[in-house]
Amino acid sequence: MSLTVKDLEKMQAAYPDYRMELVDGNVVVMSPSGYESEEVGTEFAALLRNWVRPRQLGRVAGSSAGFRLPNTDLRAPDVSFIRADKLKRSTEDYAELVPDLVVEVKSKTDSLDKLREKIQEFISLGTQIGILINPKTRTIEIYRPGEKIELHNGDVLTLPDLLPGWEVKVAEIWSPVFE
Repeated sequence: MSLTVKDLEKMQAAYPDYRMELVDGNVVVMSPSGYESEEVGTEFAALLRNWVRPRQLGRVAGSSAGFRLPNTDLRAPDVSFIRADKLKRSTEDYAELVPDLVVEVKSKTDSLDKLREKIQEFISLGTQIGILINPKTRTIEIYRPGEKIELHNGDVLTLPDLLPGWEVKVAEIWSPVFE
């Protein structure tokens, strides 16, 4: 039996403490992420938002923002960016569009293969850039249609085709150590 977004909404109303996605007609319950991966995702979102918002380039959202995709899935990347011309006004419902940028941050319970598949799904539907951040290995994988680039500490992340002028040192994304 293939479920719909309406079915998912009923399940979310019954179980509001669970994050859920609809993938290929099946509900996927998302486990809470570990502290470090959430901190890294929040830092990435903050760095992106702090650059995007003053320039009025678009919207940055966190892991609870759902997207109703053209393939009928309802997915929620850890961080997303939507250009201003694609979503002029925010919506209280799920965004019915494909974000321009999706970011997934690997937590200890995530499968790298599943995260890469999720990013590739978004790209196949029209997302320009997908980013996979792995706090454990301190690496960042950047995906564009037909391309993959890997960055490490010492590198600088830039996205000139989507966000000209924005740059972040990879080392700034990781959780700080206070000694």
